[in-house]
Parts: sequence; structure tokens; C-alpha cells
Amino acid sequence: MLRSSRATGSRLAPGRSGSTGRSPALSPSPPPSLFPQSCLSRQQLLAAIRQMQQLLKGQETRFSEGLRAVRSRLSTIHASLAKAAPEPPAASCPALQAPADGRKFGSKYLVDHEVHFACDPGFQLLGSSTRMCQANGSWTGQEPHCAAPPTWSVTDDPAFSRQPRCAQIAQTQQCSCDPGFHMSGTASNGICQDLNECEVYQQEGGPRLCAHACVNIPGSFRCSCPAGYVLLGDGKSCEDIDECSLSQDNCTSGSTCINTGGGFQCVTPQCPPAAGNVSYVKTSLFQCERNPCPMESRSCHQAPKTISFHYLPLPSKLQTPAPLFRMATAAAPGRPGPDSLRFGIAGGNNRGHFVVQRSDRHTGELILVQSLQGPRTIHVDVDMAEYLDRVFQAKHLSKITIFVSPYAF
Repeated sequence: MLRSSRATGSRLAPGRSGSTGRSPALSPSPPPSLFPQSCLSRQQLLAAIRQMQQLLKGQETRFSEGLRAVRSRLSTIHASLAKAAPEPPAASCPALQAPADGRKFGSKYLVDHEVHFACDPGFQLLGSSTRMCQANGSWTGQEPHCAAPPTWSVTDDPAFSRQPRCAQIAQTQQCSCDPGFHMSGTASNGICQDLNECEVYQQEGGPRLCAHACVNIPGSFRCSCPAGYVLLGDGKSCEDIDECSLSQDNCTSGSTCINTGGGFQCVTPQCPPAAGNVSYVKTSLFQCERNPCPMESRSCHQAPKTISFHYLPLPSKLQTPAPLFRMATAAAPGRPGPDSLRFGIAGGNNRGHFVVQRSDRHTGELILVQSLQGPRTIHVDVDMAEYLDRVFQAKHLSKITIFVSPYAF
């Protein structure tokens, strides 16, 4: 209940005049209505909701455009700084590796420094035994290789034949050979010849002695690996050398090093050129995002919203089926995610070697179903379409490049 206040003794507001020295008594005013006189109709409520939705959609579009503009600006600044940085003059040469079945002497790669090479017993050096780093950043000479001698020369090499150990036992001469050798000839004039374990195991169909190549040496054998691989501690397995992580690649500043079986590749993924209303901006090293589409452009909305680039090294003759790549979706915070996904192979060469299947509700997998013989490079494009209430929302494209090694390890 409102009460009238007494104004006795109260002062007039500055700048106002009154007829008496007292302020007039305030009369009570009626309370404001707590409810509107009439409720909004259903059509009015729907119209108001639509207006709010349009407002939110406009705000969201402007926010997304602002983020893309910032990303584009950062990418431009990064590219300009990378190009502006002058390359320092070469004060050293690229790192050199010891040849397979050989050794390297010298670990400094500065100008005028030398590195020397030698082969293990039973191998012959082909190429330069000494290389020097030049002022232009290159090495003198030719890359060294260690080659196994021809099979016909094995018996001619004194290291592959030895005199037997003989002893007189009960008026009979008994002779024997060292492990890895066998007796050749009669007891009186016999000689111990090397046993070629590599040929014996290959002929008898026994277990493989080596993952790559078996090399016979006096009294035994050793395994060797191809260039780009290193022999493991078990003496028979080969492991790839990661040239990228060891900075043994020659990729330029504008490209990225991808390690492959026995080597590396320098890649420079690029966004597709603009076509009509569809254009892309590079938001990261391996991803492009589509710029906002005009509301009336159906072809723009049907184009991939994102394009990502992926690079997979594979050994030759990989056992199939083998899952290679996985695509998944994730909803943005505060927004409903798609309730349906569709996966498919959108392009590439040798598409018959792959299938795409769903592994769960929000994930699809690219599976190799036919073995690949290397060396070769395979391209395959996989897309993922998002639907909400059976209405198309967006499409995402993954461009996958597969580098198949010449070897099965």
C-alpha cells in the first residue's frame, strides 16, 4: 500500500520556484500493472523467435568471418616473415651417413673438414674413400657404397679357406675345421673351406637369416640393410632412419619434410584455387577452410567446408585388410552435432585398393583391402558429409597421400 509523504520542512530543488515556503503534498499514484493487458498471439511469438534466430545467425556469421580474417592475416604475416628472413651462407655441409656394411670416420661437417669411409671385411668400397666439405655447402667426390664380392671370388680369397687342425690319435691322423668351415678334399691334403650360410639356408627353405640381405663372411655371415635403414641390435632386422627428425633432409623453408621408408619427401600442400563463389584460406600447415558462402549459392554450400592433407608411409606388401586412416566429427560447444554421417571415396588413383566403412556412429575408416607393391605413391580422397534431421549440413574432404616403400619392413 502506498502512503503519501509529508513535505513539511523539505527544500525546493535548486532552480525551481514555489508559491509558498512549503512543498506541496505528494498525492499517491496508482501502482503499475503487473501484467500486460493482452498476451501475444502464436504468430507474434513465432515471428519474434524467428527474428532472434536471424539475429543470432548474423552474429555467428560475423564472428566466424572475424576468426577467418584473423587466421588469414596471421598466415600472411608468417609467410612474409619466412620469406623475408635471409638464408645464412652455408658454413657447413649436409650430414653424411656410413655406407651399409661400412664405417665412417669423422663427425665434423664444417668447410675444409674431411670424412673418411671404409668397408667391413668381405666388402669392396665403390665411390670416394675421402670427401671434403666445400665452401658452397657441398661435398667433394662420390657417395661411397660397400659391395659384396662376386661369388666366384670367395674360394679365391685366402680368408675363406684355412688349414685344418690335425692331431695324431692312436696312430691315426684326425683333422677338424673351425666353426663355419667344412672339410674339402682328402684327409691327407684336405683344406677347410668356408660354409656359405646364406646359400645353405636359401636352398633348404629354412627361416630367413636376414630381413633384407645376407652377406657371407669367413666362418659366418652378417646381415645388411638398404640405404636409409639401420641394422638393429638383433643383427638381422632393419629400422628406417627418420631423416626429418635428424635434420638430414634438404627440404626448403617453404616445404615440410615427411619421413618415408628408406627416405623422405618434401611436401607443400596448397588450397585449391578459387572457382566461382567457392574460395579457401589456409588456416594451418595441413588444412584449408572455405570462406563464407553467399546465402543463395547452393554450389558453394555443397563444396567441402574443410580440406585437410595427410601423408602416410607404408611398407611394401602390407598384409590386408589393414585400417589406414580414420575420420570423425565433433560438435562445437553449444551447437547440436550431426545425427547422421556419410563416408565415401571421392577421388584418387588406385581406388580399387581401398574401401571406406563406418567403425562407429561418428567415425569412418579407410581400409586397405589389396596389398600394394612398392615403390609407388598413391593418392586417395575421402569425404565425410554431415546431416541433421536428414538435411545436409557440411562436407569435409581429406586428401591422403600414401608413400609405399620398396621393402616389406
